[in-house]
Amino acid sequence: MSINLSDQVQDRPELRKAIEEIAESGFVGVQLRVNDEQGEWVGSAGTRELGRSAKPPADGHFRTGSTTKNFIATTVLMLVAEGRIGLDAPVDAYLTEFGLDRRITVRMLLQHTSGIFNHTGELYEDGTIVLGVPWQGKEWVDNRFHTYLPEELVRLSLSKPARFEPGTGWSYANTNYVLARLVIERVTGRSFAEELQRLILGPLGMTGTVAPGASSDIPEPHNHGYYRYEDAGQEKTIDVTRHNPTWVSAGGDMISTTQDLHTYFSALMGGKLLPAALLAEMRRPEATFGYGLGVFAQDMGPDGGTVFHHNGATMGSAALMYSTADGSRTLTAGLTYVGDADLSIAPAFQHAQQKLVNEVFGGRQADLSRPAA
Repeated sequence: MSINLSDQVQDRPELRKAIEEIAESGFVGVQLRVNDEQGEWVGSAGTRELGRSAKPPADGHFRTGSTTKNFIATTVLMLVAEGRIGLDAPVDAYLTEFGLDRRITVRMLLQHTSGIFNHTGELYEDGTIVLGVPWQGKEWVDNRFHTYLPEELVRLSLSKPARFEPGTGWSYANTNYVLARLVIERVTGRSFAEELQRLILGPLGMTGTVAPGASSDIPEPHNHGYYRYEDAGQEKTIDVTRHNPTWVSAGGDMISTTQDLHTYFSALMGGKLLPAALLAEMRRPEATFGYGLGVFAQDMGPDGGTVFHHNGATMGSAALMYSTADGSRTLTAGLTYVGDADLSIAPAFQHAQQKLVNEVFGGRQADLSRPAA
C-alpha cells in the first residue's frame, strides 16, 4: 500500500482537496509537494495505473517535459560562471558544423529569441501549421522507441525558414535547447548527464533525477502515463510510460521527483547555484511572454509578489515547478494522464496550475497558459 506522506505532517485540507479535485478532473494520478512557512506537505491522489485502485506513490518518478529547459539553462549559466561559455557569444563559435547565423547568441537560445524553427513543429499566426518530427497520433506510437540524434533535429530545423531575424521576436522552440545542450557537451567534452551530475545533482544530493538520453526506462517507483489515438478507425489507449524521448531531446526529456525538483529549484532561486549577477540575468524577463533564461517570471499581484516557474508536459506526464524569489516557498508536482493528438488535457492542466498556485502563493492569478514541451 502506498504511504500517504501528508498523513505524517500537519494536515493541509485545502491542498488535499485541490489534488483530489485535479485527479477527478481527468488526471490519472497527481503527486504534490509544498514547502513553505508551514513546513512540508506531501500528498497524492488518483491512481498509479489506469483502471486500478492502487494509490500513486507521492515520491514517484515522472517525466518532466519542458521543465528540463530550466536545468539546461542553469547548466549553461554555471559554465558561463566558469568562463567556459560566453552568454553573448555566437553559438556558431561553439558549433561550427551547422552554419548557424552568427547573430544567434547563447542568450538567444536560452530566451527563445533566436528565431530558429521548432523541430517539433510550428503554429503560425495565420493558423498555418508546419510539421516537424512526428509526435502525435499513430505515427508517433509506431515510432515511440525510435532514436533521433540531436544533430538530426537541428538540421531539420535549419532546413525550414527562420521565424524572424535573430533577437527581433520571441518564439518557443525546443530546438533552442537542443543546441544549448550541444554547446554544453562541446565545451566540456562530456555528456550533459555527466555535467548535470557534476554541477547540480551531486552537490545538491539529488538522486531521483535522470537525463535519460535515448533510454526508454524510468526508475521505480513511478506512476503510469497513457496515450489515446486512432488506428484503422478504432480508438486505442496504450501505456506510454516507457518511450524514447529523443523526439523532444533537450526540449523536455528529463525525469525527476517532486523532492528533487524542490531541492533544485529552492537552491537555484535561493542563490546557491549561480552568482547573483547571473541569477539576475536568468530571472530578467523579455517583454512578450515574461520568459527569462529558461524560466518564466509571473507577477502574482500586490499580495503574491513575483513567482518563478517552468512547467512541462510530455506524453502522459507533466511537471509543475514554482518558487518565490528567495526559494523559501516552493510548489512541485507530477501529474499523469491520458494524452492525445488533440491535447484535450490542456484545459484541465491549466486549471490544475491555477488551482495549486492560488492555494500556495495567493495573490492575483495571472495567465498560466504557457507552452510546454
